[in-house]
Amino acid sequence: MVVIIKTGHSIHGIFNYNENKVKQGVAECIGEGNYPVDVDKMNLNIKLNRLLKQASLNDNVKRHSVHISLNFDPSEITLSKEKLMDIANTYMEKIGFGQQPYLVYQHHDSGHPHIHLISIKVREDGSRIDMQNIGRNQSEIARKEIEKNFGLVVAEGRRKNQDLELRPIVTGTIQYGRIQSKKAIENVLGAVLSSYKYTSLPELNAVLKLYNVYADRGSENSRIFQAKGLVYRILDRNGKPVGVPIKASDFYNKPTLKFLEEKFIQNEHNRIPHKAKIKNAIDIILLAKKKLSIQEILKALEKEGINAILRQNSEGLLYGITYVDHRTKCVFNGSALGKQYSAKAIQQRCKLNSSGEQKIAGQTEKSRTGPQLFRSEDSQWKETSTSLAVLDLGKALGQLMQSEQASDYLPNQLKTKRKKKKRKGLSDNQ
Repeated sequence: MVVIIKTGHSIHGIFNYNENKVKQGVAECIGEGNYPVDVDKMNLNIKLNRLLKQASLNDNVKRHSVHISLNFDPSEITLSKEKLMDIANTYMEKIGFGQQPYLVYQHHDSGHPHIHLISIKVREDGSRIDMQNIGRNQSEIARKEIEKNFGLVVAEGRRKNQDLELRPIVTGTIQYGRIQSKKAIENVLGAVLSSYKYTSLPELNAVLKLYNVYADRGSENSRIFQAKGLVYRILDRNGKPVGVPIKASDFYNKPTLKFLEEKFIQNEHNRIPHKAKIKNAIDIILLAKKKLSIQEILKALEKEGINAILRQNSEGLLYGITYVDHRTKCVFNGSALGKQYSAKAIQQRCKLNSSGEQKIAGQTEKSRTGPQLFRSEDSQWKETSTSLAVLDLGKALGQLMQSEQASDYLPNQLKTKRKKKKRKGLSDNQ
């Protein structure tokens, strides 16, 4: 069982999110905790007002809403509603929410069974429930006990995200109306925004585009850009936006530009410990062999869990590189790793001729005037998730060493004269 806990400022937001799923026929409210009547006898107002009334007992608690999802192994698709409710009630009791009002929704819109629980942080006496480190402490203990007591598939020890792996949106399966587009984008945002460490919109888009989603501010002269707005779009296989753009404020977790800018600041510090790992991985790949094709380097980077995203202009000229490390969940623009990982430096380290063969620096006129760049034929956005070709470094280094040895060589005559100059106070006749 995998647990995801989120808190927020809007009870309406998480309530409407789950109830809209019910309206779409992909979820149902299967139970409640600490409500005056059973869930099948409650209307929407009773469900919502119970939460709002208790939350209003303490106006100082700003992030009062709690949204929890319990995710099960795909093999556990046969879990009954009764067992799911037993699991939900046990979990809420063990994390300290046993006396809080909460609603339980079973969702059917994913490849694995899961339930959502919504509640509040304000107790009946108006005091606040402290949720600091609840995921690491109470929730982790509860998860392990529930897995054992209910005979669930153990999450610990399995390959991370093995069964909950996020996949790109398949545009052919989307009916481009508002509801389906929003649902597809929301699934990607839910997995990416909270887990990856990005510090700018281009870095975030480097990840989102891997899943056929794009965060768009519009052109600088557009109304949305000037109003600091943001929309999310679905991309087709050629990187072209399709369907209806969805405003950031329409999603339940409000992934607006303001929200992202706050994440940028947090992520700047959090990603620092992982910088050296990415640099080392890139260096090792570039130096490992004398001759590597683009595809070979692509595979090498992918084995390390890294995507190298080339940013190109309309003429196909490389102007930026972004590295996405899926293991550490860190995203770095090339220049943020250091000068030798920037777009300009990579062009100097990786020079290609028109046929894709690697050339030693200085061997051809083309290599002196500028590198031949890999160009994506499929991407309208001129960005390609690919690896980079390298120089024949062994030969190049050999040439450099020979050059240095030649410059250090001095004829014996010069060495003799140099010795004579050091003999101060002696005449040349002695």
